[in-house]
Order: sequence, then structure tokens, then C-alpha cells
Amino acid sequence: MPRGDKSSYTDKQKRRVAHIQEGYEKREGVPRKEAERRAWATENKLSGGGKKSGSGRRSHKPS
Repeated sequence: MPRGDKSSYTDKQKRRVAHIQEGYEKREGVPRKEAERRAWATENKLSGGGKKSGSGRRSHKPS
């Protein structure tokens, strides 16, 4: 998968990015391309990236 490929994100994550991007453009007057970059960075920070499988994702602390 090449860098910048957004196919591994859920529809919900893509909608959230669009909403975040809109906010950057309206409130801060950021250019569209920069707002998109910031929105994806924000989404990655919030969700940890694209789709994650549920099984085996739990962190195990050593006893």
C-alpha cells in the first residue's frame, strides 16, 4: 500500500476527517491541502490509524 492511501480507513473515520478539515478551513483559514493534511494527522492521533482488527489487539502486560 503506497503512502497516502486512505483505503484502510473506515467510512466513519473518513467522515470525521472531512468534518475536521472543514473546521480547519473555516475557523483558521488554512488552505485546503494543508487542512486535509492536518485533518488526517488529527484522525491518526485520535484513532491510531486505519482499520484495526479486534482480535489480538489487546495489550498484554507481563505478570
